Amino acid sequence: MLRDKYATEIDALLARFPQKKSAILHLMHLAQSEYGYLSEAAMREVADIVGVDATHVLSLAGFYSLFYEAPVGRYVLEVCNDLACALRGADEFVDMASRKLDIPVEGTTNDGLFTLKTVMCLGGCDRAPMLQCNLKFYENLDETKFEALIAELRTKAAAPEPSVVERIIGYARE
Repeated sequence: MLRDKYATEIDALLARFPQKKSAILHLMHLAQSEYGYLSEAAMREVADIVGVDATHVLSLAGFYSLFYEAPVGRYVLEVCNDLACALRGADEFVDMASRKLDIPVEGTTNDGLFTLKTVMCLGGCDRAPMLQCNLKFYENLDETKFEALIAELRTKAAAPEPSVVERIIGYARE
């Protein structure tokens, strides 16, 4: 459980806000990083920590596209396929990415590294095809750039990752 594993960090996080419920999104990110996605149990755990009804956390998870209610890969590749991006080749790009990764849209690679999704509007219509990967944008993509990105991410995946606490709460755990 988050409270058992990160008690000190959670207390420090809650102390930064005038009301506990203001920390919900941070705790949801912590839970997602810890468990890989936000299961119903994880969302109830966050709700218990801040003292709100679980439906409040469930509604936030449903509203924000960066929270996943099912397991995803380490790198979530979200390709914009809104009309403007589609006119610039987004649909063909998604098909190519699906073939290169050997997964369907909404699928995850066997090694657990990549999940491919389509999303509506990432705000870079004039730079499509584009994708967002773990909050970073990659624009004006083609097959060569996509292959280079996947190779870069595979290399990065082999390196040690910052701890959950460093990434979400913002400081190194003592």
